[in-house]
Amino acid sequence: MAMRKRGASFRLVVDPVRCDGYGHCHELAPELVTLDEWGYPIITANAFPGNDRELMRSAQLAVRGCPRMALVIEKISAQ
Repeated sequence: MAMRKRGASFRLVVDPVRCDGYGHCHELAPELVTLDEWGYPIITANAFPGNDRELMRSAQLAVRGCPRMALVIEKISAQ
C-alpha cells in the first residue's frame, strides 16, 4: 500500500496585543478574516491547504498589509 504525501496546511494568526483594529486584513483577505463590532479581526478559517494558491495569496497580502505587523502565516505540522 503506497502512502500519499499530504500537503502542508497553514493558518493565519493574529497577535491581539499588536493589533489596533485598522481592518486592512479584512479588506485584503475577506475569505479568511471578518471583523468584530470594534474592527478587530476574527480569523474565520482554521486552516487552509498550502496548495490553495488563492487563499495563500490572500493571507500573504493581509500579512504584508498590516500596519502593526500583527499577522503571521503559521504552518500546521502534520499529526
